[in-house]
Amino acid sequence: MKTFFLGAVLAAASLTANAYQTNCADSYLHGTAPIITNAKLAQKTKVLCFQEFAVVHSGISRTALWSAEHLTADRVKAARELDRVNSFHAEDRLESNDRAELGDYAHQRGLDRGHLSPSGDMATPSAQLESFSLSNILPQDSILNRHLWADIEKSVRRLAEKRGDIYTITGPLFSGGTVRQLNGRVLVPTRIFKIVVDTRTGRGAAYVADNEPVDDYSVMSIAELEQVAGINFFPGMSDAAKRDAMPLPRPTTRGYSSQGYGSEEHALKSITRSIQHLLR
Repeated sequence: MKTFFLGAVLAAASLTANAYQTNCADSYLHGTAPIITNAKLAQKTKVLCFQEFAVVHSGISRTALWSAEHLTADRVKAARELDRVNSFHAEDRLESNDRAELGDYAHQRGLDRGHLSPSGDMATPSAQLESFSLSNILPQDSILNRHLWADIEKSVRRLAEKRGDIYTITGPLFSGGTVRQLNGRVLVPTRIFKIVVDTRTGRGAAYVADNEPVDDYSVMSIAELEQVAGINFFPGMSDAAKRDAMPLPRPTTRGYSSQGYGSEEHALKSITRSIQHLLR
């Protein structure tokens, strides 16, 4: 594992924010894709449309900036009938210098190839295969991926079954000036988010978890996450709706009940963990 100074590379980014109008419209609320508001993120981005999700990929991080889904009860039921077949593969629609390769993830202790739009959401074998594109994958802490995050994904699927249909956007956050780099190429997120929007109420909120072996997460309003991420995730949503964080289902993981916290309380818990680590 290496470190990577993110600011040096992003400083040369385009000064124009990009809006992505794509034929992936079915994956986005009201058919409207997010808009990058932090111009530093806009460099070397590419839209990738898949059968059941849509990605905007960064050639800087060699991960997606987000992966979006329209998740319905029918899709969840169909996905439950499929066996998972691991078929990780490089994305051939991306330039080789801009994409992650299988070798980047080889022999990386403590990190998994974590899905953004989960394979468990995919309703057909071909859609499941597409979900294993490395454009829909990021370096995720193994414990987080296999426990808390997996159960967040299950909770979101249960919500889709209960409500009928929801929209989700999942992506990485790269916080701080120095970000870890996988195999000298792929940036390792410091945090991971999943936004959920209930189409019946028009309300939404986001799960946010540190990319570490944690058993807790914070809940952010869409407005708060947009400020942190530098992305307008829902251009057609009112500011008032973005500020109104809906209650998210609390995942129950193996052996313990995960606790969701507001961002201030989560920050305090993170500081406490850091102090405890220093005192060991």
